[in-house]
Amino acid sequence: MRTVMWMIAVCLLIQHTYAADIYIAPSGNDLHAGTAAQPKATMSAALRQAREWRRLHDPAIKDGIHIILKGGTYFLYEPIFIRPEDAGTTESPTIIEAAPNDQPILSGGIQIRNWQPFKGKIWVADVPAIGSEPLNFRQLWVNDIKAVRAKDTNGDSMQRILSWNHQTASCWIPTPLIRGLEKASGLEMFIHQWWAIANLRIRTLEVHGDSTLLTFHQPESKIQSEHPWPAPWISKESGNSAFWLTNALPLLDEPGEWYLDVKAQKLYYWPRDNEHLSTATVIAPVLESLITMTGTIDNPVSHVHFKGISFQHSSWLRPSKMGHVPLQAGLYMLDAYKLEVPGTPDKKGLENQAWIGRPPAAVKVSYAQYTSFTACRFEHLASTGLDYETGNRHDTINGNLFKDIGGTGIQLGMYSDEATETHLPYHPTDTRTVCSNIMISNNLITDVTNEDWGTLGISAGYVKDVTIAHNEVHEVSYTGISVGWGWTKTINVMSNNRIIGNKIHHYARHMYDVAGIYTLSAQPGSEIIGNYIDSIYKAPYAHIPTHWFYLYTDEGTAYYTVKDNWCPAEKFLQNANGPDNVWQNNGPQVADSIKQAAGLEAPYKYLLSEKAPVHHSQPINQYQ
Repeated sequence: MRTVMWMIAVCLLIQHTYAADIYIAPSGNDLHAGTAAQPKATMSAALRQAREWRRLHDPAIKDGIHIILKGGTYFLYEPIFIRPEDAGTTESPTIIEAAPNDQPILSGGIQIRNWQPFKGKIWVADVPAIGSEPLNFRQLWVNDIKAVRAKDTNGDSMQRILSWNHQTASCWIPTPLIRGLEKASGLEMFIHQWWAIANLRIRTLEVHGDSTLLTFHQPESKIQSEHPWPAPWISKESGNSAFWLTNALPLLDEPGEWYLDVKAQKLYYWPRDNEHLSTATVIAPVLESLITMTGTIDNPVSHVHFKGISFQHSSWLRPSKMGHVPLQAGLYMLDAYKLEVPGTPDKKGLENQAWIGRPPAAVKVSYAQYTSFTACRFEHLASTGLDYETGNRHDTINGNLFKDIGGTGIQLGMYSDEATETHLPYHPTDTRTVCSNIMISNNLITDVTNEDWGTLGISAGYVKDVTIAHNEVHEVSYTGISVGWGWTKTINVMSNNRIIGNKIHHYARHMYDVAGIYTLSAQPGSEIIGNYIDSIYKAPYAHIPTHWFYLYTDEGTAYYTVKDNWCPAEKFLQNANGPDNVWQNNGPQVADSIKQAAGLEAPYKYLLSEKAPVHHSQPINQYQ
């Protein structure tokens, strides 16, 4: 009997020794052992334990480490930092995953409670301080539905500017119907211009009868009036640039709108008919990034995998601090101006220069390899969802949901260093900085770009050997998938990129100069094959109402094969392309078998139940 008991004890000891699982629960405690019965409370504590196991070569990690998150919401007080010491190996990966049948949420937000009646149907709540700092935010979610920052027009309607004076950096608009805005603190202008929007903080508002003069804060005032592309649109034929004013209490005039008084730390909200603030879950974002996975060029993070995790409630505050004037794809200009004498080192005829910055992402990855995100959810996010920024190789983004995101869903690759003029081709001495051998497949990307309308479903800059396959991109304000940067025919780091079998539809809801698939610059060996592209919205404030396309190879695009892509008409644009592009069999004649094979593959079609509703009241373009 003693022998049997001893053998059982040994078996239990061995089982414990080789169980490399660390459990986390919202009700846990970081002093706990991290077992299923005694879970830790935070991912940071679990990562530290895993890091120590690796440092000490604990035999328990032979087959890998599983950090298992039980269901519930984990409100983060800082971004989770994954570093080279957290790296796994092929035989012993680090897997961060949901417990079976659970849905853990990593939230960068804070819950707003204790609502009180204010005036009419408007309610008010105190905003908690973050440490000793007042909290500022530009997004709000009520019962998982994004609320609307108070503005002077209802729904999607906009007004038109009267004129723009580039010399004085000022703008005339029709005098607002709501009086007293000249005294409002924090008032902003949201303006539609060609293929991008801009957020401009208003410095002065002067009423002159039926017209009002606006000036703006720096640095956005100078950039907005000096840069030529895209500039405010002035046209008798199609109408001037559309705009609205936002962020003032007097503008809060319909259900679903909100206003934050930052100085007083008061939040005002007009509930929708089915919302009761005594029971509603109201979340304001605090953190701009929830996960930062960063290695170095010589010591990358490797073999870290996320499975079944939900990332929610990120913030983005640059527009409130410095304005936001993008060049393209949501990349904002740090400086930009028209050249009096055209010509740069790469393009003799180039008449402008620009230097750009990159918006933050809820999850950002740099210098990593053999990492993955599988069956995760990226929802209720202010700017970019997932961004593989620099130096990433052999990574996989597969079977995820990207929904209700203010900016781009998935972004990857270098665009331009902040110190490099953005039209110069990227060709670094050490090509390990280039994102390569990345697979983006079977993701559903829906209702993204809903705040910065000039962003994208999937956006790739200077990348090589990247495959974007069998994704569905749906309900976006601008282009579905974009690959390339630089506007140059010069050979650069880009090559062998493949855009294969994607389904892109119901796009261009707000912005034109647009396509389902868009490319820039020379990319030898690259392909656009077997995609399905359909249903381009009639954007009500487009600068040129006919400037919409299914496929669009823009400046410098070269060495691309474009074939067997289905769309309802042959409405394509090849603008200032480079050499050796091959176009073959694109349009409505493409075989039904190719059309039907595009989009999510069979094991991932369950994601389709998450699709955002189509805007049936907005017409679809028909091309004859």
